[in-house]
Amino acid sequence: MEVAGHVVLTDPVLTPRVGPLHRVVAPLTPDAWAGVDLVLISHLHGDHLHLPSLRLLPRDVRVVVPRGAGTWLRHKGIGNVDELAVGERVTYGDLTVTATTARHSGHRWGPRLTYGPHAPAVGHLLETSGVRIYVAGDTDLFDGMTDLAPVDVALLPVWGWGPTLGPGHLDPARAAEAVRRIRPRVAVPVHWGTLALPGVARSRRMRRLLVDPPHEFARAVGAMSDVIIASPGTEVG
Repeated sequence: MEVAGHVVLTDPVLTPRVGPLHRVVAPLTPDAWAGVDLVLISHLHGDHLHLPSLRLLPRDVRVVVPRGAGTWLRHKGIGNVDELAVGERVTYGDLTVTATTARHSGHRWGPRLTYGPHAPAVGHLLETSGVRIYVAGDTDLFDGMTDLAPVDVALLPVWGWGPTLGPGHLDPARAAEAVRRIRPRVAVPVHWGTLALPGVARSRRMRRLLVDPPHEFARAVGAMSDVIIASPGTEVG
């Protein structure tokens, strides 16, 4: 997204694969991340903190990560790291980024595997010139979500990459409840239709889950907010 003179990526996955997951939409070209100067990372899972994608970016890009992840990232060769815990903020020119609560596993291999790097998951609130943009990352509903209200734009996850959702996620109905709580003027459903396991992606149910969640979300939101559905890889003005 472009905001306050910055080109911002959130949890970028820029390659055709993430471990066993395959990108099921058109591949990205370097033009897609040209000019990026700020990256927001919500948590350490490999489909959100994707090291090969971060290494494709210019070395001077600022990378904002959950507090506790910085040392590990620097050991992996990612510099220019700023760490934020919930409630902490950092300012880049006219843009202020505040870490918000997220209800999601912070373990690199979690939630079932709890060894390896760990840092509590966060969302992000971007503020500039009176405009407030909420980027949820991965989260379920949480106490205090109403404290974020109101926001101008909310990027809310509405599914994942598999046929079912584990803990710490929003489905379309729960994402619509998030809209009721935070009262965004515009809601953009994200975290859908991009990655899948190769065999599973060909199943009838998975083909539906690669398409339907944002539309189910829009129906559930109704008149509470303007919903903009952007297919993965497309631009929204």
